[in-house]
Amino acid sequence: MSEHGAMRAGTAMTAISGEGASSESIAYVETEDVSADAIRIVESAQQSVYRAVNVSMVWRNWLIGRRIAVEELKEADRADYGEQLIRRLSEDIAAAGYKGLNRRTLYYCVQFYRAFPKIVNALRSQSGLLTWTHYRSLLRVTDAKARDWYEHEALAQNWSSRTLDRNIDTQYYERMLLSQHPDRVRREMESKTEPYQQDKLEFIKNPVVAEYLGLDPKTDFTEFKLESSILANLQKFLLELGKGYAFVARQQRIHTDENDYYIDLVFYNYMLKCFVLIDLKTTRITHQDVGQMDMYVRMYDERMRGPGDNPTLGIVLCSETSEDIARYSVLHDSDQLFAAKYKLYLPTEEQLRAEIEMQKRIFAMQQRDAENQKNLGRGTRL
Repeated sequence: MSEHGAMRAGTAMTAISGEGASSESIAYVETEDVSADAIRIVESAQQSVYRAVNVSMVWRNWLIGRRIAVEELKEADRADYGEQLIRRLSEDIAAAGYKGLNRRTLYYCVQFYRAFPKIVNALRSQSGLLTWTHYRSLLRVTDAKARDWYEHEALAQNWSSRTLDRNIDTQYYERMLLSQHPDRVRREMESKTEPYQQDKLEFIKNPVVAEYLGLDPKTDFTEFKLESSILANLQKFLLELGKGYAFVARQQRIHTDENDYYIDLVFYNYMLKCFVLIDLKTTRITHQDVGQMDMYVRMYDERMRGPGDNPTLGIVLCSETSEDIARYSVLHDSDQLFAAKYKLYLPTEEQLRAEIEMQKRIFAMQQRDAENQKNLGRGTRL
């Protein structure tokens, strides 16, 4: 018997689509395993919704890009007209209450229309389409042949947007052309991108999708319960230290042309006169984690640091007990005097380790209590 159970005799796969449903039907199969059948229906329905949202978003952005391009042609003799037009459009769209169409996105829309002028046929058939995130990544590829190749491979191999990004960044196309053993290059790529291909909800988690649907782009639902519990209590812990901490934000989003980044906790310490960034990892800390925090620090200094502020401080915490429980990322231009002040106002590694371990124990106890209550409730009903 297969994983989903053997199909009953005389039963066949049926496509169910109700009035107003997406043109992408929902798979319905009756086997001996009712749970597997129900899960298949749920997954099929989700994919149908995600695909409908994606098609709508890609349609919208292509049409907006076309409309702007047509308008620009009318005023081709004015060099600054396109910039003025996009500025006005972004303001008018925002005033109308719609999110996610700032000037940068509108520029992307125009580039999208110009780079993929014939995509309208795929849009009408709702087949052969990638997500908007995929297309936005493809716009980074200036060589038309390479861009077409990446688009074809992403469609044929069902690459996630993260897989596509990595392959563009590592010049996968060029390496495949130059290699005498392309199969080895392909196998290496598949091995390194395998984790990126596992997330079935990657598309709907994208903050761009949240903005398109008129929702606040948050990522709380992607965090583990343990991590959320630790972060919530670390926030209280630092504020209760009484050493000048003021809470700024949790899961603060930093948007760049390439990606969205989220910092777990952000504080401002008015005694140190600097921002303090905290990132929690649910696995053992790595050099990549420290490098990422260093990037956060530099980005925060560039975008948020005021004239009178000292360099931003970044702390990476690991929820596993480790000798590398904390790492401090300080910009190279900070002096020793300021570095010495850290020791006065920052919690020690021992304090941080003790707090994390305590929260892990509390969390485990709460989970056991919840499970016991659930089992007790089942026993009562019986």
